[in-house]
Amino acid sequence: MTTEPQPAREAEPQPVLGPLTTAAIFLVVSVRPGQEEPVRDVLGDLAALRRSFGFGAPDAALSCVAGIGSEAWDRLFDHPRPAGLHPFKPLEGARHTAVATPGDLLFHVRATRFDLCFGLASEIMHRLRDAVTVEDEVQGFKYLDARDLLGFVDGTENPVGAAARRAVLIGAEDPAHAGGSYVVVQKYLHDLDAWNALPVETQERIIGRTKATNIELEEPGSHVELNTVTGADGQEQDILRDNMPFGSPGQGEFGTYFIGYARTPDVIEHMLRNMFLGTQDARHDRILDFSTAVTGTLFHVPSADFLDDLPAAPKAAVAAEKA
Repeated sequence: MTTEPQPAREAEPQPVLGPLTTAAIFLVVSVRPGQEEPVRDVLGDLAALRRSFGFGAPDAALSCVAGIGSEAWDRLFDHPRPAGLHPFKPLEGARHTAVATPGDLLFHVRATRFDLCFGLASEIMHRLRDAVTVEDEVQGFKYLDARDLLGFVDGTENPVGAAARRAVLIGAEDPAHAGGSYVVVQKYLHDLDAWNALPVETQERIIGRTKATNIELEEPGSHVELNTVTGADGQEQDILRDNMPFGSPGQGEFGTYFIGYARTPDVIEHMLRNMFLGTQDARHDRILDFSTAVTGTLFHVPSADFLDDLPAAPKAAVAAEKA
């Protein structure tokens, strides 16, 4: 009697495809020299930490996605680099710049309850306090009916189901990192006084959607059009956005934290080139006249299986640890 060969199990991704939530914390940190081992310990324990904080509130959808930056990869793992991992590419347009800023690790913590995000992020930083330097920390929230602080619904075109998996998860093109993803984060600060001084009709032409009803407009050079990218086959290439508003009214700070997941960073980078460098329809994305990017970092998001069974540390790091 012969047995049928079993298909290989697909790698389990981190929870990048989880539903949009009402609260999030975004932590970007850099690993201090010689502190790679504590970082590896936290990455390997991340799933257990999430279970500990989320166990008592299963309906709160607590999750944490960890990303690894280009400069940290070879310090942390004796493992082939992901094919698309590289430092964030700054873009200097005629009027606006997409800046590149430091960051070795991203922790994207989200839930429907902010206290759970706070608890999990606090524990992560408690364990990493002496091992990392915090480059940026943002506390995001759901605003009204999923709108950004400019007043428009955000994330309308996110793919779902099988389409989301195809758009976001690495497959056979990089088998050593199948089930992983890439993520780009940018922190945008808004000049709301200038934006709100515009007539609604002007705002709608800039965005490419109606403000009240969220209906897409045929508007050449709009934000929506510049972020519509097609591949060589003519098919639209999707990313998964989990953007969130943030702000401090007392400080007069109002912004949007852009976070985009994709199977390859090429798609997001194409969108950013359209926005900052322009196209035949627009010299730049007019939303940038009111929104300034103050950070920019690219990370690889390993699969959950990768984090559960980390590759060995680089030999140089092991030798330094024993010295």
